[in-house]
Amino acid sequence: MSKAFQHGDFLFEKVYDYVLHRIERNEWKEHEKIPSVRQLATEMNIHRLTVLKAYRLLKQHNKIYVKDKVGYFVQSEMPENYNSKGQDSPIIEAYVPKNRLSEIHQSTVAYQFSQALIDPNLLPNHYFSDYVKKVFDLYPKLLATYSTVQGDLELREALSQYFINHYKTHLTANELFITSGSQQAIHLVAQTFIKPRDVVLFERPSYSAAIDIFKAQGAHIVTVDIHPDGYDLQQVEYYMKQYKPRLFYVNPTFHNPTGFTVPSEQRKKLVELAEQYRCLIIEDDAYHDIYFDCAPPPPIYTYDTAGTVIYIRSFCKYISPGLRIAAVICQSSLMNLLLTKKSLADNGSPLLNQKIFLHYFSSLRLQQHLKKIRIALQIRKEIMEEELAATGWQWTSPNGGLNLWVQLPENLPPDLLFTKCIEQSISFVPGPVCDPLKQSSSWIRLSYSYANEKQIKEGIKKLVAVAQSLTE
Repeated sequence: MSKAFQHGDFLFEKVYDYVLHRIERNEWKEHEKIPSVRQLATEMNIHRLTVLKAYRLLKQHNKIYVKDKVGYFVQSEMPENYNSKGQDSPIIEAYVPKNRLSEIHQSTVAYQFSQALIDPNLLPNHYFSDYVKKVFDLYPKLLATYSTVQGDLELREALSQYFINHYKTHLTANELFITSGSQQAIHLVAQTFIKPRDVVLFERPSYSAAIDIFKAQGAHIVTVDIHPDGYDLQQVEYYMKQYKPRLFYVNPTFHNPTGFTVPSEQRKKLVELAEQYRCLIIEDDAYHDIYFDCAPPPPIYTYDTAGTVIYIRSFCKYISPGLRIAAVICQSSLMNLLLTKKSLADNGSPLLNQKIFLHYFSSLRLQQHLKKIRIALQIRKEIMEEELAATGWQWTSPNGGLNLWVQLPENLPPDLLFTKCIEQSISFVPGPVCDPLKQSSSWIRLSYSYANEKQIKEGIKKLVAVAQSLTE
């Protein structure tokens, strides 16, 4: 018997990890009976109450379930009421394991309202191709070498100067690194700082991929409601004090999926709470430059003086999604840990992508392009809202971002609407996909950024017609 199972103040945690490891390695399969409390206690030479405590926590985290007078069994990835016949469908409603949003996107439809991407026709594709040629002229040996793990120095210097100019904060090229999109950055954070059972605070609703990433690490998610005017900071403080979370994943600027923006006074207070309760803030900022009437408040990281914020800034959405460029700003001790994980993942993001991005990002053309993007997206948002106006559905009109978060009437289940809309070649994101608790919901996310103006008018009319047929 390993000494790891014989010593330690938190012996039940070692039992928890042992059982979870066997399940994750598929040594104990779904619905297979696992050793009884008495049997495992005997095998590990520990008290039965220790095993019972671990089993109760595993049950609470939906890793195992119990049958009265029979024993404990491995929990299935799918809910009990899941219809297995749907496995042949490209869409598995809100229950796709691991990456639910990705599965929805795999369906080819005529009216695409699930993709929070900008219509490729709005991007400066021909102009962008000129920069590709320029990059090869400037760096003829570009394809013959790798980037460093931290990222191209020239790009990091340009980005650090950009942040200094915009937010008047001190920043050097050594205080940021480059990742292959914001999703890789979130994944690196989860791998680096989260182990099974660690408490992570999440906004509710939240970005689906981030939910799945942290759940895959075994995180125990505690949710904080987000409203049009931000958070209930008393709730945030209570949870930080009560649960001692490892981190709080936030998307405070044109929040995905709601479009809400947390006001500046709350951003400052949030940093103070995080510092007081030793909780990292992971600030995911993918839409900061996609605003309509006025620019949003400065990022949360600009209020941070103690190194409690890891700031993730993506530029992919409005420049070139295919380049997959994001920047991460954090203190050096955290960065070193993240770079170790990054080196194991890909040993550095592609240098070609970084150089192409650098020369377009530094151009005057980018600012002109951004203004056009904002106008085009605002027009598309307003068209979508006009088509929805007669329905009586509820939403808060966002001042930026790519999505509308729409509340349906109670007699219209989003999953049923989704199934019928897919049959009509219309896609959107059902609310449960964006819910860390995966509970039933009357909300849906409609993205107005990918479809053109004609498609939005036609597609929303069709969606509303499907909804009316279901309620009638």
